[in-house]
Amino acid sequence: PMHARTERGLLSRPTLAEVLDFRQRVDDAVCERLTAGSDEELAMRVTLGLNHEQQHQELLLTDIKHLFSVNPLEPVYAERAAVTSSKGTDLSWIEGASGIVEIGHGGDGFAYDNEQPRHRELLRPHAIANRPVTNAEFRDFIEQGGYATSTLWMSEGWATVQRENWRHPLYWSDDLASEFTLAGRRDIDPNAPVSHVSFYEADAFARWAGARLPNEIEWEHLAAAQERVAGNFQDSDVLHPLAAQDGARGQPLQLFGDVWEWTSSPYVGYPGFKPLPGALGEYNGKFMCGQWVLRGGSCATPRDHFRITYRNFFYPPDRWQFTGLRLARDA
Repeated sequence: PMHARTERGLLSRPTLAEVLDFRQRVDDAVCERLTAGSDEELAMRVTLGLNHEQQHQELLLTDIKHLFSVNPLEPVYAERAAVTSSKGTDLSWIEGASGIVEIGHGGDGFAYDNEQPRHRELLRPHAIANRPVTNAEFRDFIEQGGYATSTLWMSEGWATVQRENWRHPLYWSDDLASEFTLAGRRDIDPNAPVSHVSFYEADAFARWAGARLPNEIEWEHLAAAQERVAGNFQDSDVLHPLAAQDGARGQPLQLFGDVWEWTSSPYVGYPGFKPLPGALGEYNGKFMCGQWVLRGGSCATPRDHFRITYRNFFYPPDRWQFTGLRLARDA
């Protein structure tokens, strides 16, 4: 029987040698099975398993960051030279399309069941910010009383702020000058995207800024119009969000990589969604309750794991992932 999830943290850990031996045995068994021949069903399961492995590569980085951050010695995961910030990019607005559009995965290549089927949605007139919200902008929110103004927050968000005594994003110092990173404690880059904020904080900031969060239909339709998917992913080996570089006017910056962007869309199945048969059906469908969709990937996401239709999802108070936000507004 599977060990109860709530009690897994109570188990004593195996040694590193035992973990590596276990992993090698699994690899050997999988390779032996594959060399014996494969079929469509096996290929689908192995592909799903490989993508699940990539998700854990990202989670390992974010979990290590959190674990090291609560260590009083603040150990360094990977030495990195400090990145010199750009001068920053002014926020501007990109007019979004309106009318009936299609979103969702419908082509070749792997996609999770929660990205399907491709279907039609209605877009209302709107505009989306050209870049994510920066650390400097979020610091203004803090200094102008954002965490002390109840009217900016959803009821559950305000209760969470009071209960957890939140006063700034996760990993920021109380003087708002430095943040803990996988390369140790560093000065906060004012022009880099703010990260490690919850849905509650993202929503409160958007309301304070006189805007809102985009929904995932708006985000995906804008992303699908881009010529290529490129950005600061795990493969860049920076392992931290970077400041936006100037781009062509009217073109979005940092849609891909750097930070996962909270949307205003609840995590539910698309029209016509059908979970995979059997135990695989629990992979996504059973989590479609009380969570919110994030888009875009982050600096910890493997590049070849990401695609425009990818739907990440977390609970509203979650902050340990590289989560940020991009503003939107009605046109």
